[in-house]
Amino acid sequence: MATGALDGPVPAAAPRGQRVLDLLDKAIDAQSPLVRKNIARARQRNPEATPAQVIRNLERMYVSALTGTGAAVGGTAAAPGIGTGVALALSAGEALSSLELSALYALSIAEVHGVPIDELERRRTIVMGIMLGGTGSTTITKVAERTGQHWGRQVVAKVPVEMLHQINKILGRNFVTKYGTKQGIIVLGRVAPFGIGAVIGGGANAALATLTVRSGRRAFGPPPTSWHA
Repeated sequence: MATGALDGPVPAAAPRGQRVLDLLDKAIDAQSPLVRKNIARARQRNPEATPAQVIRNLERMYVSALTGTGAAVGGTAAAPGIGTGVALALSAGEALSSLELSALYALSIAEVHGVPIDELERRRTIVMGIMLGGTGSTTITKVAERTGQHWGRQVVAKVPVEMLHQINKILGRNFVTKYGTKQGIIVLGRVAPFGIGAVIGGGANAALATLTVRSGRRAFGPPPTSWHA
């Protein structure tokens, strides 16, 4: 997807857009091997936890982690001797961390629901679809020509990879526009001085995490009643 997300004449914003998609692929590649460890962590206090309980734990872990990274980077602007340039550099690195946390959360939820995530195109659809929220679900169901709820189970788990590739092209364009704009606003807020950046960074990340959690619930629907083999 990163190499084919944009078709036709290359617009002026293509290099920047490609960087966003490259970061997304990097995040997915880094986090895919950690999905089962993440689920095991969510189950460690109660090995007999139901899928519903584990999903709730995964949601809490994700919101807490994403909120913490935003607040930590935002707080650097208020630290003595730390300038705006350093805060901006840290925030650029935190953007990748945010993508990685979101990818890990989305893929972990898919695993609990028994949705196959072995193929890269399916992982891309899951991550982008959940992070894009309503825009993502509308695109996925329209291109796949599938109706009904819970596209995570009805589309990603069932349609051919070739169709997912077409879906991901459109999702990629939307992802560059929506994610790049959101991150730009949040980055500027994080570097505000006197501790304001910590409040803005943590609050903005908490809001994004909450929206992503809601999107994940809509994508897959009610948790399974038992663990799949």
